[in-house]
Amino acid sequence: MRLREWRDDDAPAVLRAFQSPDLRHQAPWPVVTLQDAVGWIAAWPGAGHAFAVTIGELVVGNVAVAGIDAHGNGWVSYWVVPAYRGRGIAAAATDELARWAFGERGLHRLELGHRTDNPASCRVATKAGFRPEGIERAKLCYDGVRYDVERHARLATDR
Repeated sequence: MRLREWRDDDAPAVLRAFQSPDLRHQAPWPVVTLQDAVGWIAAWPGAGHAFAVTIGELVVGNVAVAGIDAHGNGWVSYWVVPAYRGRGIAAAATDELARWAFGERGLHRLELGHRTDNPASCRVATKAGFRPEGIERAKLCYDGVRYDVERHARLATDR
């Protein structure tokens, strides 16, 4: 597993990934065409730092840090395509992203959140060194249903 910058020719992999029902909410707009996928890749440089998660040459996921503020804080997100879940890829990629963000970007605090009904995402966060900090009640709304979110954080000083 390695991280690399997204490339325009990764658009077909992005489009395939966002066909998974549980990943559709991971994009700020619906990714239903190849042009949408190219736009998703092109939007990252202004929004934050995103990396393709690869196994060999195959793109299997994404890790990103965005929302970087003047206090050295950033918001982490991750996803892995269904066929590659359960192998520790998301946790390893998220840990590597955190090390990069602390070392290369000089950030101090990274935060992430996951729905409380998503224990797999919670395992990714904790395996990547993100400690739970609390529940944000009814934070997300998908298809008219409200969901609680558990927030996690990792500091550059955490061991």
